[in-house]
Formats: sequence, C-alpha cells, structure tokens
Amino acid sequence: MTITRIKTCSGFWVSLTLTGVLAIPPAHSQEWPSKSIRWIVTALPGTVNDSRARLVGEAVSEILKQPIVVDNKAGAAGNIGAQLAARAPADGYTWLYSASPMATNMRMYKSPGFDVIRDFVHITRLGTSDVLLVVHAESPVNSVSELVALAKVSRGKLSYGSGGVGTPAHMAAELLLASAGAEAVHVPYKGAVQAMVALLGREIDFTLPIFSVAFPHVQLGKLRALAVAGASRNPKLAEIPTLAEAGVPGVVVTGFGGVSVPAGTPAPIVARIYRTVHQAMERPAVRAKIEAEGGMITVNSPAEYTQNFRDEILLTERAMKVAKLEPQ
Repeated sequence: MTITRIKTCSGFWVSLTLTGVLAIPPAHSQEWPSKSIRWIVTALPGTVNDSRARLVGEAVSEILKQPIVVDNKAGAAGNIGAQLAARAPADGYTWLYSASPMATNMRMYKSPGFDVIRDFVHITRLGTSDVLLVVHAESPVNSVSELVALAKVSRGKLSYGSGGVGTPAHMAAELLLASAGAEAVHVPYKGAVQAMVALLGREIDFTLPIFSVAFPHVQLGKLRALAVAGASRNPKLAEIPTLAEAGVPGVVVTGFGGVSVPAGTPAPIVARIYRTVHQAMERPAVRAKIEAEGGMITVNSPAEYTQNFRDEILLTERAMKVAKLEPQ
C-alpha cells in the first residue's frame, strides 16, 4: 500500500491511497487475443462460406490458442451480417467472412447499410471459386448453345435460380443472357444450397452457383455441367468448356471470400490476423479440403484484397447496365 499526503489549496492535508492504481496496465497493452473471436458469416449453416469459415477457424484457433466462434447472420443478400460487423468494436474480436456479394450490394441496393470500402479493413482473400453453369441431368439441354437457343425461343419462360440478388450466380446469369440476347426469369433464394435444391427438384431450369456447390451433384450424375464462367477451365472438370469457348465471350465471373474486420482496427492486430490466417491456409489438411471441393486457394495482401472489392463493384455496374437492372 502506498499513502501519499498532499496539501489542498485551503490548507488541509489529505491522504490518498494509491494501492493498485499504478499496478493496473492500460487496456490497450493487454496482449491480443485474450478471449474468443466472433467470426460473422453472412450465410446459412452448411453453406460453402460457412464450412470454409469453420475449417479455417479451427486452424486459426489452434494457432492463437483462443476459440473462433462462427456466428451465422444470413439475410438481405448478406447485408445484415455485414452491417453487424461494420458496427462492431474495432478491437480485433469481430471478424467478417467477407465475399464478392458485399461489393455487388453497393450497387444492387440503394441502402445496403454499410460501405464495403470505408467501413472495413480487408485483411486477406482466402480463395476463389469458379461459377459453373448447370442444368438438371434429365434436361433436354446439352450445351450452352442449346440453352441460349431455348431461352431465345421461350422469351422469358425459362427460369434460373440464384442464392440471392447480387450473388455470383445472379451476375453470371444476367451477363450470359444479355450477351446472348436471351431472356429468363430470375428466382432468388435464401442461399445457393436452396437454389440447388430447386434445380434438383426441377423447379427452375438452370443456375450458375459457385463451383463447390454444384460439383458434388455433377459427380453423382444429378446435374449436367455446361460451362465454367471463368477465364480458364477448372481442373476438376477439365472437359467442361468456359463460356467463351462455348460461344459466349466476355462473361467471366468468379466468387471470392476472405477475412475483413471493422475499420479502425489497430494495425498491429490486423498484421497478426494476416499472419495467422496465412499460416492456417498453409496447413495441408486445410488446403486438401478446399481443393477437393473445387475451390482455389488464392490468399493475397490487404491492398490486393481491397482491390478485389473495387473490381467487383465495376463488374456489377457493367452487369446492371447490360441487363438494365435498377437498384432495389
């Protein structure tokens, strides 16, 4: 105990007990992380982004020696979860599984409730995924040219599904239809899995989900792959052409996802998250699981990941213009 006597301006002496005051370190000096980390995923449990976050989160947890708690906040095309993350304390204890639809929502919605560039520090991309054009295995359509021809003849009678407005499936379909001069009705679902269930049930005619969602069903012979909406063929389905090879050039859509935190998060914490996530992605078990699903591990720097969102905004503007879409 330390007792200090001081004289007030009125001439009285008072004693101050300082025990413990000087011994308490400032809050910012405590080592990060000292508690569990909340990882918000703007998708339903069981979806690709959810399973990816849980896979990487488990590896990160082992490295940081703290729990990574995945918190699913689906809804409004991911806007609900993104809003929560944007408003969370900038202390490194709230992460967001950020993805390409966040950039799309900057143009697809009049008021998404967040700004994808201003409200976040984008730490690193985890990977990318091709978009795969698929129809039911019993569909009479066997090629992109046949699908386009049918869409032109039916004039709005064909329908396609997506995991919601602004998702890669939505963007790719609108660009495909506009480029081919065809029409089809968009049916948005709560997620890519629900759109896939609808296609399997023949409630819709086609869809363009990210590769890992459709690939297992193609392997089982339940769906027929027509094309990859990427710059090159996917090695998991090397026999399937790109849209450009199939006669529809200029349509390249790739989904991506990664780690972002609220703007204002201290630079040392951002750097620690960056290093830790990269360490996790280098683990053989993590890489094997992602690649087995047809995903591609493409980690990058904060500057590069931020540019991914800027590029996606430009792609969205182009898609909305050619498809004559207005913000919701």
